[in-house]
Amino acid sequence: MPRDLLPPLLLLKPFPLMKSRTRPQGGFTLVEIMIVVVIIGLLASIAIPAFQKVRQNSRHSAFANDIRTFAQAFETYSHENGSWPADVGIGVVPNEMTNANSSIDTTAFTAVTPIGGRYDWDYNVFGNIAAISVAGATITSAQLLNFDTTFDDGNLGTGDFRGTVGRYSYIIQRN
Repeated sequence: MPRDLLPPLLLLKPFPLMKSRTRPQGGFTLVEIMIVVVIIGLLASIAIPAFQKVRQNSRHSAFANDIRTFAQAFETYSHENGSWPADVGIGVVPNEMTNANSSIDTTAFTAVTPIGGRYDWDYNVFGNIAAISVAGATITSAQLLNFDTTFDDGNLGTGDFRGTVGRYSYIIQRN
């Protein structure tokens, strides 16, 4: 069809009143920024629980290592001397264990434990002959039960590792 036979409206350019927009160079649209924020949020929601689990496992390992090391030092003392050291207060190393022959790390024993609270040497208390306890622990019962499952028998009322809220003991020798 020849151009001069077309109706006048078809001869007009489309959308003559709208100016074409060109995207500025180097900028981001709001949608692009929001997509990035959502992706970062998803990555954080995956990474944070994994990090917390690793941190909890690290604390449990440090606590188990401390208990084993302290128990070995107290057992060595008992075998060499024929008796256990005297009971002392919370966060205090028995005087008998502070000599040059002792293998106990007095700094670690008097410091805050990996699960909160302070270590305590128990001799003839709480129905046990010898135990290493933690008084004032700040760990939750669920986290401690998780620790007991790995370290002992999974029950805080039985086994060598026992406890109630705020005080937990590793029993070296029972009555």
